[in-house]
Amino acid sequence: MRITSVASAMPGHRYPQAAITAAFKAYWGERLRSPERLDQFHSRVGVEHRHLAFPIERYSQFTSWGQTNDAWLEVAEGLGAKAIDAALDRAGLSRQELNAIFFVSVTGIASPSLDARLINRMGLRPDIKRTPIFGIGCAGGAMGLTRAADYVLAYPEHNAALLAVELCSLTIQADDLSPANLISVGLFADGAAAAIVSGSKVRCRLPKGPGSSAVEGPKILGTRSVFYPGSEDIMGWDISEKGLKIVLSPRLPDLIKKNLGGDVDAFLTKHKLTRRDIGTWVMHPGGPKVLNAIRDTLGLPDDAVATSRECLKRFGNLSSASVLLVLEETLMNRAPESGTYGVLLAMGPGFCAEIILLQW
Repeated sequence: MRITSVASAMPGHRYPQAAITAAFKAYWGERLRSPERLDQFHSRVGVEHRHLAFPIERYSQFTSWGQTNDAWLEVAEGLGAKAIDAALDRAGLSRQELNAIFFVSVTGIASPSLDARLINRMGLRPDIKRTPIFGIGCAGGAMGLTRAADYVLAYPEHNAALLAVELCSLTIQADDLSPANLISVGLFADGAAAAIVSGSKVRCRLPKGPGSSAVEGPKILGTRSVFYPGSEDIMGWDISEKGLKIVLSPRLPDLIKKNLGGDVDAFLTKHKLTRRDIGTWVMHPGGPKVLNAIRDTLGLPDDAVATSRECLKRFGNLSSASVLLVLEETLMNRAPESGTYGVLLAMGPGFCAEIILLQW
């Protein structure tokens, strides 16, 4: 089985970090007792630009969770369709060749879920198998790839699409001046990414010729899911009538340092590999502290997380979609030599980790 292609889709409203910080300082005004503290938070998260679902002045007009969730659905459907079509184009596949769709998000809800709406909008086949996944946060992109891999392992002649859409800007709590929210408004952003996972019996027919952006993706050799009991308070949402309030614990780097090295080693040992055998690391860019904790825990050189840092700088943290952006950048601009082993890794609410072994 193989990740045949990956593609992203971004909203049209792109802002430098300084402009977003200034907008929040103006909005909060005197309620923000230490404006310089917001500057410090936002200057340290490693983000230079972010895409937002709406013009920045629009956000002060949202007054309820219902309004922001309606806005999520308004934008998410279009971004989702664009990302899937781009991934299909890179894979040389048509919409009718999709047999399954896995949809991941943690920033909005709908019933029917977004995947059902996309079946109607895009004219996908009516017998497509669909699996919406909610609540996994930053681990969602990796978990979605794992579930898609499980599917094509059972149906090796099929193609599965994974779609991650996150509009994190619509979850911001305007009256929350906690450190967690001040950090999150400087870190998280909006966008979508889609991946096509194809079974072993699918004949790859990437488009050729001038202008083609097709690149053959890596094989999926194995996956591992890890759950850390008693860690529900590390990351997630406190959900109330006001919407989704960020939970972001400073204990996260310590949890990573305590557990991740052993988990990665156990996974690689199962495949008769060690960390030294891994030539490419595709890490979710959760933020500088998280990336540093992963790098140090695994004993990696700084260039092993350079692609993740670059994606964080250019886009911010897109929750479940972020690791797919790192994978897309790796495939399109930093593809390793044939035969290279890679590890794709993301962590999220639960608290949990998803690890995937790749080979180019």
